[in-house]
Amino acid sequence: MALKRLGVLTGGGDAPGLNAVIRAIVKSAANSHIECVGIEDSFDGLLEPGLTRILTPRDVTGILRLGGTILGTINRGDPFEHPVSSGGTHDYSERVVDTFRKMRLDALIVIGGDGTLAIAHKFFLRGIPVVGVPKTIDNDLVGTANCFGFDTAVDFATQAIDRLHTTAEAHKRILVVEVMGRYAGWIALYAGTAGGADAVLIPEIPFDIGIVAQKLRERDRWGAKFSIVVVAEGAFPRGGKMEVLEAAQPGIVERLGGIGARVCEALAVATGKETRSVVLGHLQRGGAPTSFDRVLATRLGGKAVELAKQGQFGMMAASAPPDIVARRLEEIVGRIKTVPRDHDLLLTAKALGITFGD
Repeated sequence: MALKRLGVLTGGGDAPGLNAVIRAIVKSAANSHIECVGIEDSFDGLLEPGLTRILTPRDVTGILRLGGTILGTINRGDPFEHPVSSGGTHDYSERVVDTFRKMRLDALIVIGGDGTLAIAHKFFLRGIPVVGVPKTIDNDLVGTANCFGFDTAVDFATQAIDRLHTTAEAHKRILVVEVMGRYAGWIALYAGTAGGADAVLIPEIPFDIGIVAQKLRERDRWGAKFSIVVVAEGAFPRGGKMEVLEAAQPGIVERLGGIGARVCEALAVATGKETRSVVLGHLQRGGAPTSFDRVLATRLGGKAVELAKQGQFGMMAASAPPDIVARRLEEIVGRIKTVPRDHDLLLTAKALGITFGD
């Protein structure tokens, strides 16, 4: 059956490059005489009336360089476990399937991270023809070498570290920078290495604060009176646990944060130096995507339309340099890609003298 009408939605946390994907999908579809329907606010757009609109090339003109998403997104929108006002959750998945059919859609492209793609896979098993596009600044999706948004987040974090170097050196302080990444340390590893950090703490390597403090005291002895410590939000001390700002609830994942302040306090005691902590937070999600992310997002969007036209559903467009390839969603969902202990950048960082507290 020829593809005539295509739906697209964005889910989970926003990431620079989402609009670039939407633009690529709409333009690729239009050039193949396929009507594109934008679905607002993730899967909620298939639950509530009035949250869809036709997207034409005119509607996506000028959005390539913009951060955010013109379709809106939510990160607590699982129709299988949708929060209700009375407390708890309710399964609205059948309503989504019905709406999809009533809209006469032939396929649905879902742009999102691990949680959103897991929901997409469930709907594929319920009969909705789905194609996924990987999105996360955390770069923790398996099956793809790169996720758009990651390069932009790393670039911003690196610029922030560069700025902190000057004030740390001026005051002879230790500055602790907490970055995003959830349960993976990719942002911390890349930004810490690119920014010349002296210590990088990641979830994959539980740290000993004594080892970190010893490294910073050594810097003091040979004349470097300041230090930069980059901490992933999911990092935790050996024998300890992750810092949680908000516990998980039905339909809502837990929210991490606070480890930067803990590390800052501990280093102040262990080194006797003035310490300050900075949380970059959602600044890493905002702003214009880098050229790398614009190109990657465009390639992934184009590939997603190609897969839909070929009837390859239950698949995800993925980066496998130098190619963009198809991966089966069932091989991706429920897993995360963490930093291996033998990763070349991790080993190089250690060779340069960066401590990971191990």
